[in-house]
Amino acid sequence: MVGMLAAMPPPAPPFAQPDDARFRSRGDACPGALRLHRADDGALARVRVPGGVLAVEQADGLRELAGELGDGELYLTSRGNVQLRGLGAGCGGELASRMYEMGLLPSERHERVRNVVTSPLAGLDGHGARDVRPWLTALDALVCASEEAAGLSGRFLFALDDGRGDVDALGADVTLRARADGDAELRVGALESVARIPGGEAPRAALLAATVFLSMAKASGAWRVADLPGGAGPLFDEVVRRLDAAGLPVARATAPVPVGAPPVLGVVASPGGTDALSVGLPLGRADAARWSALTDLARDHGAGELRLTPWRGVVVPGVRRTRAAGALDALEAVGLVTGPGSPWSGVNACIGRPGCAKSRADVRGDAASALPTGGPDRALPVHWSGCERRCGHPRGAWVDVVAGPDGGYRVSVVRDGEHGAPVRVADGPAALADAVAAARTPHT
Repeated sequence: MVGMLAAMPPPAPPFAQPDDARFRSRGDACPGALRLHRADDGALARVRVPGGVLAVEQADGLRELAGELGDGELYLTSRGNVQLRGLGAGCGGELASRMYEMGLLPSERHERVRNVVTSPLAGLDGHGARDVRPWLTALDALVCASEEAAGLSGRFLFALDDGRGDVDALGADVTLRARADGDAELRVGALESVARIPGGEAPRAALLAATVFLSMAKASGAWRVADLPGGAGPLFDEVVRRLDAAGLPVARATAPVPVGAPPVLGVVASPGGTDALSVGLPLGRADAARWSALTDLARDHGAGELRLTPWRGVVVPGVRRTRAAGALDALEAVGLVTGPGSPWSGVNACIGRPGCAKSRADVRGDAASALPTGGPDRALPVHWSGCERRCGHPRGAWVDVVAGPDGGYRVSVVRDGEHGAPVRVADGPAALADAVAAARTPHT
């Protein structure tokens, strides 16, 4: 059975799901770096990396921890965080001490609530309205200094969008989106209503929205904005009222949630004499060789940092233009995804067996066996799941491949949160590959 290494309340009745009230009665069991989660393949630590920004020294340190204490691999999450798996039950103290020395634990009380995604290419390609990195620094400092913010759940998410609409599309609880005129739009949940505020006050406004959420969530125990019994509307109204009461210029506006898209893979042209390289990790996993290829590039020929994306990719900024093409070839040679032509492009999966007791199948192995040899340029992303929890699934339109209780898989297309009629496939890898490929074709 799956459990927590830290002391937890009594377990919920069998078969409780994450959105089930019985599950919520246990409290927020979201793992962190200090509270490890016991999985079938050992303990799991989830390290929050606000904005996905890792200094190369921190990235090196995580690789060493994975090799010395875990299974040797690093796993990226759909929030640009890092998971270490296969950890021994007694490693918690050493893990925490070393991450503190690396600067990854600025506040023990807030380590699980530092969930912030940012536009990965912000400030790199000239397409955004502003570089949101100053917002990231300010918001993280405000969260870590706030006693109230320590009460957020480990699932609550902030998004800082540079204006291109990529992370605004991810359904965060509180989103800041930059405008070309210097202002910012504050969105709560998936509302189309936004509050227009001065850009310099955006981080403070985001924290205010989170603390207002906490006050409104007390009665229901909601973990996220979408869980509020009254929806996001009353929360938005109260946030606007509080912003106005605080003396901030605020105006209501309408801004539909964008469709959004991950960064293109390959060389991303940047102003000046450097470029950024954008790559994907097959199934979001990197062994020591792949991770070292990224950190060595960032250290020797880049800006000394990695940017982890919410699409389980990595951006290496500041690569000298004369070296960019050759560096991309070197990353492809170690198995990283460098363009849409890779069969791994757009393919993701939960951990599956043997790591998860709830999984009905080795979904990672099955996904690898069913990889296409090629596909349409605009193929839908596909997510393989070992059960109906669908951990880590994408947003928007995507292909849902779920292992069933009868040994087969069910393949369907999800659009706007609605699942199409599933097709059951149980005739082996070839038939499954054909079904997935057909579902990924944009016109289906």
